[in-house]
Amino acid sequence: MSDWNFNAPAEGNPPTTRQVIGLDDPETGDWARVHGKQYSLVAQRAGTRVTLHAIAALIVTWLCSGSVDLLSLQAWGAALGFTVMIAFASDYRLRDAEDRPFTRSEMRNHAIVAGLKGVVWSLGLCILVALGAGGQIASIWAAIAFLILVSVASRYSAPLSSIAFTITASAGSFIAALATFNFGLSLLIALSAGFAVFGLVESARMAFEARLADLEMQEKSETVSMLLREFEEGQADWLWQIDTNRRLRSVSPRFAFALQRDTADIEGKSFLQLISGDGWKNGEFPQSLHELADKLKGKESFSNLVVKAMVRGEVRWWELSGTPMFDEDGEWHGFRGVGSDVTTQRESTEKIEFLARYDPLTQLPNRLQLNEALGKALTYAEQWRTRCAFLMIDLDRFKAVNDSLGHLVGDRMLAQVASRLKPLMDEGELVGRLGGDEFGVVIRDAADRRRVDTLAKAIIAALTTPFYIDNHVLYVGTSVGSAIGPRDGHSVEELLRNADLALYRAKDEGGGTHCEYEPSLHSNAEERRQLEVALRTALENNEFELHYQPVVDTLDESVVSFEALVRWNSPEHGNVSPGKFIPIAEDTRLIVPIGTWVMNEACREAATNWPEDVKVNINVSPEQLVEPDFAGTVVRALSHSGLDPSRLEIEVTESIFMRDAAVARKALEQCMALGCSVALDDFGTGYSSLGYLRKLKFTTIKVDRLFVQGAAQDSPESLAIIRAVVAMADSLGMTTTAEGVENEDEVEMIRRLGCTKIQGYHFGRPMPADDARKVLKRRGFDEKRKSA
Repeated sequence: MSDWNFNAPAEGNPPTTRQVIGLDDPETGDWARVHGKQYSLVAQRAGTRVTLHAIAALIVTWLCSGSVDLLSLQAWGAALGFTVMIAFASDYRLRDAEDRPFTRSEMRNHAIVAGLKGVVWSLGLCILVALGAGGQIASIWAAIAFLILVSVASRYSAPLSSIAFTITASAGSFIAALATFNFGLSLLIALSAGFAVFGLVESARMAFEARLADLEMQEKSETVSMLLREFEEGQADWLWQIDTNRRLRSVSPRFAFALQRDTADIEGKSFLQLISGDGWKNGEFPQSLHELADKLKGKESFSNLVVKAMVRGEVRWWELSGTPMFDEDGEWHGFRGVGSDVTTQRESTEKIEFLARYDPLTQLPNRLQLNEALGKALTYAEQWRTRCAFLMIDLDRFKAVNDSLGHLVGDRMLAQVASRLKPLMDEGELVGRLGGDEFGVVIRDAADRRRVDTLAKAIIAALTTPFYIDNHVLYVGTSVGSAIGPRDGHSVEELLRNADLALYRAKDEGGGTHCEYEPSLHSNAEERRQLEVALRTALENNEFELHYQPVVDTLDESVVSFEALVRWNSPEHGNVSPGKFIPIAEDTRLIVPIGTWVMNEACREAATNWPEDVKVNINVSPEQLVEPDFAGTVVRALSHSGLDPSRLEIEVTESIFMRDAAVARKALEQCMALGCSVALDDFGTGYSSLGYLRKLKFTTIKVDRLFVQGAAQDSPESLAIIRAVVAMADSLGMTTTAEGVENEDEVEMIRRLGCTKIQGYHFGRPMPADDARKVLKRRGFDEKRKSA
């Protein structure tokens, strides 16, 4: 089909004369296609025009042979013959004008040649009259008028060329009649030429409009042909027809192929029975087949109706359109329609819808669906004056699993978490995945407040039991935060935020617990936000200060080291507890530059103001250890301060093995290679895995104050733990430090238990650098420092 779009002129807006004769473009359509066919017809009668001009020339010669010399007649005849042959060539060149691009220049050139023929006739008439044929002017005009009449009446003429010939041919006759004072004839010639031009325009107009109509029909025919061809050549469409009993008639091969049967096997069979599968026997039909049956029963037209069809036991989705058939008397004869298999598109659509509302890893509803469910629960609660609830769940140690064993194991764990959560849900409760290791539960009706706590505890219990994945036994645990709507929020965003605050509180308390939202949590969150803002500028504003707590030898109570502890005195918030700002610094990774400052400042203080046998202990966060250049930071601190590496002891907790154990171990091994020692702090409060001690040779194990206080109260468990740690450290060549010793009785107890070093308020609280120097002086080390 052609690539141009044809539209007929609007009704009530007829074409202009210039459009009809080809000087202007049609309002719609293509100029070349409208006029090309008409000009291509000219070539079909080119020879006839040559013959007619020859006959007319012979008649004129015969009429003038008695009054004009033969030589003049021959000269005029030769000029006319030459011009006619030029016109013949011009006509012949237009034989394929309909099949190729036809241009306006060709049309104008053809009109010029036609006008040239008229000029030769006009000049010939004038010359013949001047040479003595004035009496035959009327007869000669009759011959010219004959040619004009043929041009006007013939459908094998081009309007602009015929007008050019009519005007130029009539002009000479008109002039000659005036020259011979034959005014009546001149008027007749003028009128004849005018009416001839008018007739030419009108006949051209009819041809023009007919051509427009013809092209419109051709365009429609081509469009219909194209659609039919595309339909017949399509791979997924077929025709179907049923009679009044809903039995298939005139089954097409493609429809039989869609049913995976032979044409003869399904001719006359029930349409609905063929596509209903086992549902035909038990009466259980998909809703879409019920809808199709209702349309057929009601003799209603339908379009793009998607039905679920069973084809050879396989579920297929068909898109059907149908129209009832009626005869001239209005009698119904069945249905006829088209159909196509849209199973692939349907499955793609369902997959897209699933991905939009479900988490592909856990098959649980995603954040979008949870938000929608929570919004509906809030509406329900406000409408019926009841409560709804949202529980936010976060795995406590999932990141350690992900970092140490890889994302594949982490993904399998999340899938197992989902499988444990789903059975815990009752009617009206929806569990979904918010993202990462966070899950959420929407309780539509939480009128029974106990259900929230009961479900939270059930979730914690279900996720506390070990996970078995790829020969690994994994423990993660979980924390739960909950918010009640509309008490704790009238919008989805408020409830999500407040449940998150409650979850943060649960994790802050050590995890493995459930916390409900309280208004105070919001103020705590705002305080945390303000502290974070202030913390970002604290270092450059010199708001940090180091305090030092002494560590003494158990036997002679001499100071062997100081633990450097950072303190923050904020102009806006005053003295901020390390328990508040250290977690914030770790979450925001501000602990890295702060830790670098602590390292530099503590090394400088120890190298400058302490005896050479007194060490400095510096706590290092896991966030610092995973930095690529942590060892370089230590080297620069030692180099700039001049501190001997053997006087630096780096203290870490078991949590370093929960982040990125390989990177942390490598960083500590590099520090130990420099001559630094490494202490394992808070041993006994975490997993206390002996594997840690196998992976890295620590210099010191620090016993947490909880066990020291327990032993002081004669707790058998605490005493047993301290004895076990001391025995283990002795066998591995490590020292032990007991933390939190507060009185003389506890000192004696620790001495009996065999700990190497003691740290606690009994020997000194964390103190500024000046006070630490005074302690060293009181212990008699001032002279040793001077002599050194």
